[in-house]
Amino acid sequence: MFDVYQIRKDFPLLNRPLNGRPVAFLDTAASAQKPQCVLDKMMQIYQTCYANAHRGSYWFAEQITEEFEAARQTVRAFINARETREIIWTRNATESINLVAATWGMQNLRAGDEVLISEAEHHANLVPWQQICAKTGATLRVFAIADDGSYIEDEFLRALNSSTKLVAVTAMSNVLGTIFPIKEIAVAAHRAGAKILVDACQFAVHHKIDVQDMDCDFLAFSGHKTYGPTGIGVLYGKAEILSTMPPYQFGGDMIEHVTYQHTTFAEIPARFEAGTSASVQAIGMAEGLKYMQHLGLENIMQHERELTAYTTARLNEVPNLKIIGTAPNKGGVFSFIVNSIHPQDLAFVLNKENVAVRTGHHCAEPLVNRMGYTSLARASLGLYSTKEDIDALINALLKAEKFFREN
Repeated sequence: MFDVYQIRKDFPLLNRPLNGRPVAFLDTAASAQKPQCVLDKMMQIYQTCYANAHRGSYWFAEQITEEFEAARQTVRAFINARETREIIWTRNATESINLVAATWGMQNLRAGDEVLISEAEHHANLVPWQQICAKTGATLRVFAIADDGSYIEDEFLRALNSSTKLVAVTAMSNVLGTIFPIKEIAVAAHRAGAKILVDACQFAVHHKIDVQDMDCDFLAFSGHKTYGPTGIGVLYGKAEILSTMPPYQFGGDMIEHVTYQHTTFAEIPARFEAGTSASVQAIGMAEGLKYMQHLGLENIMQHERELTAYTTARLNEVPNLKIIGTAPNKGGVFSFIVNSIHPQDLAFVLNKENVAVRTGHHCAEPLVNRMGYTSLARASLGLYSTKEDIDALINALLKAEKFFREN
């Protein structure tokens, strides 16, 4: 049984009143709160066996290396990759995408080639391709989404052609909540001879991932969104593709042999993990993924589906509020405007009511502009979100709308 009120007890920050009142934390899309098990696991490593992974032959070093590689196995299982060597540790999903752009992109893109993205991409899945296209002479193409934020298959297929070498697309928009049919997109991309990269940052928090079923070539997500720490992320890539890619950075532990004249590089995944690894963060990320698996991904999805429907209904009760992004079967991300109130002013009032939301263009400025705005307020759900959180949001919005309307 998924008891959200019992689950909330696992999150120390959610049980800490602010100014004597509870906080409605509705910014999980930016960074999720951390369960006690993640905090405990990281502290345990620091207190009992901290050392430099893959570097020493003494007990501490061997122990943390074992934990570090067990964390890689946890990630492999979480996304159902075939092999652990297909899991590359990075600092975050942004670095994961930059890694692919700087290695596979520079190696494979030429003038006349095209990289295809959607209008719904986060800067991290837009700017790297924009810059690599500028360097290689390739063209960045963007396929349109609907005014309600929905994926339009015809627009994607119209933009996809024999010049497309890579489709880079989000699985779930961090602004609109739109969920893209990755498996269908992958089939079409491969039929056209293109590879596919998936930005799964938002999707991984709310949905089960199976990279073999998706048949994606690359997939990226971050620890801080999946109830783990900051400073750690994952790049998944098919082994046969990763093995052909040159190293992204150079330094310790990614080499096979070095002389003053020549260097040869290690096999995957080591060749992409230069320098001292963020081993404790990786172990913490794995603990966050295990926490989600313990609760059950299906249970999390069902809880969030119900809460998404409740949130939609309640937001529609607020006068002069417009939800931006109303695609069918969207995820628990709600960007909105209220009348002519600037989102920053709105957030100021919500903060006074202990309701935490984000404002701005959410690192997706072209998308927010395409929807007709320069800034939006955004409330987003996590596995610990409750109807009471949503009620607090609505009450604060009603208060703000009335105040600005009368003043």
